[in-house]
Amino acid sequence: MRHPHTRTTRTARRRLLGALGAGLLCTAGLATPAVATPAARAPVTTVPAQAPAVPALADGLALTPPMGFNNWNSTHCRADFNETMVKGIADLFVAKGLKDAGYRYVNLDDCWALPNRDANGKLVPDPARFPNGIKAVADYVHSKGLKLGIYTSAGIKTCNSAGFPGALGHEYSDARQFADWGVDYLKYDNCNNLGVDARSRYRTMRDALRATGRPIVYSICEWGENKPWEWAADVGHLWRTTGDISDDWGSMVSILKQNLPLAPYAGPGHWNDPDMLEVGNGGMTDTEYRSHFSLWSIMAAPLLIGTDLRKATPATFDILDNKDVIAVDQDPLGKQGTVISSVGGRWVIAKEMKDGSRAVALFNESGTAQRIATTASAVGLPAAPAYTVRDLWQHRDDNTAGTLASTVPAHGTVLLRVSADPRWATHPPAVELGLDGSPLLEAATPVTLTGTVTDLGRTPARRLSVSLTGPAGWSVRPTSATTAGALPTGRTLRTGWRVTAPAGTPTGAYDLTLRARYRSPSGEQVSSALPLSASVVVRPPAGTSYLSDLPWLSATNGWGPVERDTSNGESAAGDGHPITIGGTVYAKGLGAHAPSDISFYTGRACRTVRADVGVDDEKGLKGTVAFEIWADGTKVAATGVLTNTMPAQPLTADVTGAQVVRLVVTDGGDGNDSDHADWADAALTC
Repeated sequence: MRHPHTRTTRTARRRLLGALGAGLLCTAGLATPAVATPAARAPVTTVPAQAPAVPALADGLALTPPMGFNNWNSTHCRADFNETMVKGIADLFVAKGLKDAGYRYVNLDDCWALPNRDANGKLVPDPARFPNGIKAVADYVHSKGLKLGIYTSAGIKTCNSAGFPGALGHEYSDARQFADWGVDYLKYDNCNNLGVDARSRYRTMRDALRATGRPIVYSICEWGENKPWEWAADVGHLWRTTGDISDDWGSMVSILKQNLPLAPYAGPGHWNDPDMLEVGNGGMTDTEYRSHFSLWSIMAAPLLIGTDLRKATPATFDILDNKDVIAVDQDPLGKQGTVISSVGGRWVIAKEMKDGSRAVALFNESGTAQRIATTASAVGLPAAPAYTVRDLWQHRDDNTAGTLASTVPAHGTVLLRVSADPRWATHPPAVELGLDGSPLLEAATPVTLTGTVTDLGRTPARRLSVSLTGPAGWSVRPTSATTAGALPTGRTLRTGWRVTAPAGTPTGAYDLTLRARYRSPSGEQVSSALPLSASVVVRPPAGTSYLSDLPWLSATNGWGPVERDTSNGESAAGDGHPITIGGTVYAKGLGAHAPSDISFYTGRACRTVRADVGVDDEKGLKGTVAFEIWADGTKVAATGVLTNTMPAQPLTADVTGAQVVRLVVTDGGDGNDSDHADWADAALTC
């Protein structure tokens, strides 16, 4: 697996158990654009434009990506994973409308069994967790019109360190038990596999499931180690393409990048599986979770809820129950979305739909709002006088002359469905809102921003008015016109705004909202809003300061938070160790984990950044990273690929005149296993 043993996830336990038993390692698998975060480098799989023809299973199962629930991401093996929880999830599927939205499978993950089989070699459900057995749970789930899933491993034991029995050598017996219990879905993992050929192991279980005569969806979970997309279409209904997901931004984006190139291999009855959803588990913002859900849907990925719905917030249910987005995932044509462009972290991903429309994701990977744009032609639609475009999160329809564009918040996704619809004129024109200028301001010091409203529609926006609002007590004053009688196709109203935060405003991010109100040619009143973020910043002090003593603007990290003056511990803040590179211990610095991006406000007042950089000694011989320093949009210093065997390397950059300096760590091009990256003694001179 790709994640270190310090974590408490299944990934960590797989690392400990190993592929050949306990002794060996188990490898797991666009306003003017603001400063763009470089795309985090994940292993990219090159695939042919057309995947080789591998016949899919002709059993009529999983003709659209499976939707349901799996307990692992929220409970792991804790005691709250039990019969009561499973029944409660089934109840909530019905009560909260998730069943109506298409969710069907309620799946058990590891730890449902006792560590030992009975005298007849049969699996035994844990009586503490499932006192009435698995069949009783299946019967309850079925009574709700839902289906039950179960888990085991294609090895002698599962991935948990307690050593629960795997199915290697027991495939036909275990499959028969699952069928007799009423199981409808099997997740088949890859731990403790004794080095037996993966194709052989997974085909044996396919044949065992088939022999039961019960329709059971078969999920191959071998982490993409043996490129199952090349051979498993006639073995299982879905296959994992990556190692385990974690509830953080870096993990989600890394997995996205590994799964996107595999689009040619997906289709009805055979799906690429980038792992379960983390939506609602707390490690990301709601904006990031909307991106997660949007991107999994446009990739035609299985949608398996990974949060405990008994504790879920209304915002979580709003994301999981978005039927417009689910319809993208469940489209019967079964195409996985493909990348149209991804320059500077501004992603355009398009998915062909059965009705001829296109789903289009405008995804902003970077840490600042960016304008992302494409056209109806670029995403594959035929020429037409105009198009209907539906925003799947705003649930509104507009017309466009052909441009698809939006200012997308940091880590956000605008998800559209676009069609060459002859009824386009019944919808109001789409308008694009933007804000030019730096959203960084020092308290009591005014900045000038320029709001833009552009008519993207084929029809004019009439009686247009715009406003910009900020927090209570802020001064936000227009310096030019805020109204227009009519805004024809392609024309822009530009309004200057003088924005001042009161003296004494604490540093941090604050909300601004740009609004436009206008009427369509038919007289319909339309309102559009663009939520934005402004940051109140403080100019660094004169002289030389350690960066670990200064506030950062933003920080993203592959695992866990960036740490000040310690290494990265991968989980909670403060779980690192003294920064150590090549045997040298440093009292000051920043501990990161690739891919990482840390930005600092320098206010055009600083000259130099320097640090000793390298892979922390705590990872032994593991870890390969590369370090970069960016001054605004320009890379001004970089190392080559560094490994754990190398001593610290000095890295110095001239950042004269830069407003923002960014410290970036990439994974060296080989994935981010054990990539603990230290910016030792990192200092800024102003």
